[in-house]
Amino acid sequence: MKAVYGIVLFVFFLSACQQNKQQQTANSIGDTATIDGHPAWIMQGNIYEVNVRQYTAAGTFKAFEPNLDRLKNMGVQTLWFMPINPISKVDRKGSLGSYYAVSTYMDVNPEFGTMADWKHLVSLCHEKGFKVILDWVPNHTGADHYWLTKHPDFYVKDSTGKPMMAADWADTRKLNYANQELRDSMIAQMKYWIDSTSIDGYRCDVASDVPDDFWKTCIATLRKDKNIFMLAEGDKPELNADGFDATYTWYDFNIMKEIAKGKKPASAIDSAIHRTENQFPKNALRMFFTSNHDENSWNGADFSTMPGKVHAPFAVYTQTIFRSVPLIYSGQEEPILRAIRFFDKDTMVFKNFERAPFYSKLLHLRSENGALAANAAFTHIHTNVDNKVVAFIRTMGNNKVLVVLNWSNSPVNVTLNHPQIIGSATELFSNEHVNFAKGASLSLPDWGYKVFVY
Repeated sequence: MKAVYGIVLFVFFLSACQQNKQQQTANSIGDTATIDGHPAWIMQGNIYEVNVRQYTAAGTFKAFEPNLDRLKNMGVQTLWFMPINPISKVDRKGSLGSYYAVSTYMDVNPEFGTMADWKHLVSLCHEKGFKVILDWVPNHTGADHYWLTKHPDFYVKDSTGKPMMAADWADTRKLNYANQELRDSMIAQMKYWIDSTSIDGYRCDVASDVPDDFWKTCIATLRKDKNIFMLAEGDKPELNADGFDATYTWYDFNIMKEIAKGKKPASAIDSAIHRTENQFPKNALRMFFTSNHDENSWNGADFSTMPGKVHAPFAVYTQTIFRSVPLIYSGQEEPILRAIRFFDKDTMVFKNFERAPFYSKLLHLRSENGALAANAAFTHIHTNVDNKVVAFIRTMGNNKVLVVLNWSNSPVNVTLNHPQIIGSATELFSNEHVNFAKGASLSLPDWGYKVFVY
């Protein structure tokens, strides 16, 4: 014990030039460790979004369990489960309704199983080394939540005195955060799932529409119980300042989609990089993605927005860019090349796992190499073809990773005239060994990508 304690003290006092050792040690000493105000385990972690309803023919927690070993082998660390609460029947959409029209926060949707099934799944996930975060819907409830009759003042009213729907979602009713009792009830019910089912945090739906002062109180209260990870569905700096570890990169993603379509040059991503650097808190983490449940079901991601070979260089970017906590959505490893229905049963079929080796390389490199930690240094490298190519170096301590991406539909010869590229490196996907000198050149096919590990 004395030896371990000494190591912890030593790590605490390491200088900035030894950040890599700090990262590795903090990740190994337990779930109470933090780095830059975040759970240490997320800094080289990743998220996989689980759509329980559509993941298997049965669509249950128990039916999902056999996939855990496969996902663990692929390198998945944190499992985000879409909402597991019962769904309202009033104004229900489709035959099964929206996950996000909750009828009670305190129970499990019988479609997926029982509370005991959920607890068993979380326990099994933890045994296998996963973290588990739960999707929470704090902005609104479904149209028959019991609060509507028991606590009608918990809701925003329209001009006739009736509870308003949230946005244009007819199966929901908007919650009133001017009501202190609602705030206290929401925090208490979020606390319940942490205390009773041992989850490791939340993904909070429509977080931008919930008042910032609520989040500050809520997150601080929840963190008294556990070193949780908090992800906000929102792309505004205030959410990170409120206490959320990570926010969505909608702005970045929309630019990537335009580049993928050939409507913008690769250099357009610079505005997103500058936005994160200049507008967000210095310790803010950002969740990068090429798809999620919304983008798949409503906008055709990634099979339409980044079709075929176009997907890979953008996926590499999400896994390697600075401050990133990368996301993979259910089925992207197959890949599922269609929009999954949102309100009805629409089982995903897993058979080929064609992208699994690709994702596995990236996920394992991220977990093993401190240069890809969210807080590792980032250096943008200008090339002779910045309109087509994105290149950058990530470093932490003695670890260094060079990423070169061709975001265009034509082959390119890239010149990397930067001193930081100098050295011996191995390309991640081909295992090719390269000795780089300043001014080195390399060729990339259309939508090509290379990741060099020094």
